[in-house]
Amino acid sequence: MTNAPMIELRDTTKKYDDGPPALAGVTLSVAAGECVAILGHSGSGKSTLLNLIAGLDKPSSGTVTVDGTRVDQLGEADSARYRRASIGMVFQFFNLLDDLTVLDNVMVPAQLAGMGKREAQRRAVDLLGSLDIDRHAKTYPQRLSGGQRQRVAVARALMNDPALLLADEPTGALDSSSAEDVRELLLELNSDGQTILLVTHDVQLAASTAGRTIELVDGSVARDVVNPAGGATVNSSAGAVR
Repeated sequence: MTNAPMIELRDTTKKYDDGPPALAGVTLSVAAGECVAILGHSGSGKSTLLNLIAGLDKPSSGTVTVDGTRVDQLGEADSARYRRASIGMVFQFFNLLDDLTVLDNVMVPAQLAGMGKREAQRRAVDLLGSLDIDRHAKTYPQRLSGGQRQRVAVARALMNDPALLLADEPTGALDSSSAEDVRELLLELNSDGQTILLVTHDVQLAASTAGRTIELVDGSVARDVVNPAGGATVNSSAGAVR
């Protein structure tokens, strides 16, 4: 683990109009190998924070640095390359392509990044095996359960070996059994060293999955606490809000 944070925001503000800012002077950092939950109600700034880190939006002021890259300074083309190379994203509603098989869905990010088909297929098969979903490689997503589709989505997110996994309400559309399955999967990934930013409104999911919880209220950090019983990696100092 390096000394430099995986994610670092400094005095980061995002305004969309003349109203209150969606993010208001947020300063925080996340160390490599941490699993950190971003908690907050609708309108708290969670989605804005996620979009800034993913390079999908630009701050009005302040800086956003991820894995040594000043994301706030990237142009459109460089932002797309940054997401392909450094970011894996998992969404509440999976965002799988129904006209592609599970295997083909997982291969998409690698092919967009220019990986050869044979190499991409080999990596996709390995990922599906490691996530215990390989038996469904030739199945179409609509024939899978919600939990199985989320495992496919995680495999797709990991396809380009991203430095950072962003999970946006990953259990929000799942029943309790499937949600627990995904929670355990996130714990396993974190224990293997994957840095994870988990965005959720579920207090229990945050406490049991992440080593640290950052709560946003009206665009500001209201709380930043270590979860002693949560996460595979707990780092109380490297990621503290400064």
